[in-house]
Amino acid sequence: MPVNAALKSYLETRRSIPAFQMSEPGPSRPEIEEMLKLASRVPDHGKLAPWRFVVYSGAERERISLELAKIAMSNKPDMAEDMIAVEKNRLTRAPVVIAVVSCAAPHVKIPEWEQVLSAGAVCLNLVMAANALGFASNWLTEWFAFDESTYPLLGIASGERVAGFIHIGTPKMHPGERPRPVLADIVTFMGE
Repeated sequence: MPVNAALKSYLETRRSIPAFQMSEPGPSRPEIEEMLKLASRVPDHGKLAPWRFVVYSGAERERISLELAKIAMSNKPDMAEDMIAVEKNRLTRAPVVIAVVSCAAPHVKIPEWEQVLSAGAVCLNLVMAANALGFASNWLTEWFAFDESTYPLLGIASGERVAGFIHIGTPKMHPGERPRPVLADIVTFMGE
């Protein structure tokens, strides 16, 4: 089978850029829509599309970040000033943030676990789609992904779960390599 050298090279060198190391320009609305089309091309047993997207951009990122900071401070009144500053910028570190929301639910034929895995595949596809269009990306789940009291603010319905927040922008730096697992430590071959 012929090797796709460009794809192989990309997978050999793919790295996430920290969200705080991203800047403008971010993707345009047509570029975001293209990313979402590409991200949606994942294994999806039963064609359920058990996930959806919420796109945060523009001034809305700052408004939501300030509201998240209020919730964080009410949960932890003794929060240090530097952490308050972090909370006030949660969604403003990158020009665009896209929530991948899992809508997995009991189904007569499709196990919920498969639906959740499909949402995870969407997150990775979205990271790679952003990279394919020339942008940096980072898949994060932070405290508010697990705090359902923030869901109305984030546009997430009761019963849904956040698979990840994908931060997208222009990189301010080139990431170095990081240690990767040794195959012998993570692979079991069963057969020839």
